[in-house]
Amino acid sequence: MPSFKVYKGSAEVLGHEGAGVVQQVGPDVKHFKIGDRVGWGYQANSCGLCEQYLSGNDEYCPEREIYGEATLDQGSFGEAVVWREAFLFKVPDTIPDADAAPLICGGATVWSALHKYGLSSTSTIGIIGVGGLGHLAIQFASKLGMNVVVLSTNESKKDEALKLGANHFASTSKAEAIDIGPSKLDAPVVTASVETKWETYMPLLKPQAMILPLTVHFGNFTMPHFPMIGNGLRIQGTVIASRLELKRMLDFASRHNIRPVTMLFPLNKVGIEDSMKTLSDGKMRYRGVLVAQ
Repeated sequence: MPSFKVYKGSAEVLGHEGAGVVQQVGPDVKHFKIGDRVGWGYQANSCGLCEQYLSGNDEYCPEREIYGEATLDQGSFGEAVVWREAFLFKVPDTIPDADAAPLICGGATVWSALHKYGLSSTSTIGIIGVGGLGHLAIQFASKLGMNVVVLSTNESKKDEALKLGANHFASTSKAEAIDIGPSKLDAPVVTASVETKWETYMPLLKPQAMILPLTVHFGNFTMPHFPMIGNGLRIQGTVIASRLELKRMLDFASRHNIRPVTMLFPLNKVGIEDSMKTLSDGKMRYRGVLVAQ
């Protein structure tokens, strides 16, 4: 199994994704060399034989090895890590390590949702929430040429959302009807961490709209039943990106200067404790990155 050692440069809290420089390579490695900057993500392995793998959907391989299931340690907090060549990604020269790790995490998640399920530059996209996923979704959707509508309970984020590339901002904190401009939504992308009240959003959707829930949630997904079937709505589950989509995302982010908004912490005991406290206090804006000193 081709593998090599990577000395870490940056790791995203909570350590799912990392980036660093190749220091050693195994005898069968073909596409990387010592000195290359690489990043790694949520998935570390798959079977290489199943239908999902062969169709380019390796993230849904029944034998996939992903953080939280196969392992609770991706090596991003360590001095070095050994990874399979097949699940490492060359970081473009224009993207620093501290930006690469969050892009391989949240960037890949939103890119896959926007890029893989038939949306196009003519689509009107609703981004629900301006946070770790949302601020990247706004940038990718905007650079893909989409009409981007941001929906948030926090009106103070309007200027930031528009600066990131949104075409329209609508507050959902008031009881009156929500104004999203002249076009209803082809796809609402759920990035908020709170439960979505679908009764609020149903009037904003086009018939046959596709709902893309991206927030990790372990409860039930509930919505009004008849409005869903009566309007032909589709709920599209999506998780991490495939390897092909992740490579495309890094290339696109490099060419279009898409970058995460980050808070940097030193990769040591104090830095880890500070980053976790910032996260638990709800003050992280928007991706926390631990940087090797």
